[in-house]
Amino acid sequence: MDGHEGWDDYAPYYDWENAQTVGRRDIAFWQRMASAVDGPVLELGCGTGRVALPVARQGVTVVGIDRSAPMLDRARTRVKRARLQSRIHLVRGDIRHLPFPNRSFPLVMAPYGILQSLLVERDLTRTLAAVTRVLTRKGTFGLELVADLPAWDEYSRRVSMRGKLGPSGKPVTLFESVTQDRRRHITRFDQEFVEGRGKDAVHRQFNLAFRTLTVPQMVRRLETAGLEVSALLGDYQGGPWDLRAEVWIILARRG
Repeated sequence: MDGHEGWDDYAPYYDWENAQTVGRRDIAFWQRMASAVDGPVLELGCGTGRVALPVARQGVTVVGIDRSAPMLDRARTRVKRARLQSRIHLVRGDIRHLPFPNRSFPLVMAPYGILQSLLVERDLTRTLAAVTRVLTRKGTFGLELVADLPAWDEYSRRVSMRGKLGPSGKPVTLFESVTQDRRRHITRFDQEFVEGRGKDAVHRQFNLAFRTLTVPQMVRRLETAGLEVSALLGDYQGGPWDLRAEVWIILARRG
């Protein structure tokens, strides 16, 4: 499977699940990053607008790009409801081939593991080259890697989440299976959301896959793309990274 597969089907559940997992713990970090630059900010894999909306509320212009039309439909609804149409511009496109002029953005954000959806090396290489091209001189690329994916236990059809009120207003249960491809460093999640109960329950199944690189491995790839790493962070408050850190954030600049 390709890394982009599954996200269209995930769209109705993305906000519900993430509210109970990552939530807003990284939002203040990206708000600080965006408020410190002069010019529009690009977010890779903006999804339903989880990061873009609170960043735009700080007065920043955000351009969000995502490949999934259902994700973007939900983002557009949220943008309209928040009356942020003048601050947020949503583009359906491929992060490997960014459809923007050279040197357009002083900051490109890749929050919460979006680059880990690139399962093969050539796709990561193309994406980093595209990011380097659209960064302004001395512009910053900020990315987060989800640190614990390789350590995820393998299991089959475990109930990993329940809610009395799911996205559709009905009780919802998430059955999840996890497999690890150790050779390719890929973690796969088979997800089944069951909404409602009994014979009227609706079952929706899809798969998500993520590839993990270590921080030193990603640093080497950034440098190969022409970027200079300026900071390795181990928390959302700007603390230094080490091997025990639960948060892996890399900041790099175009020279």
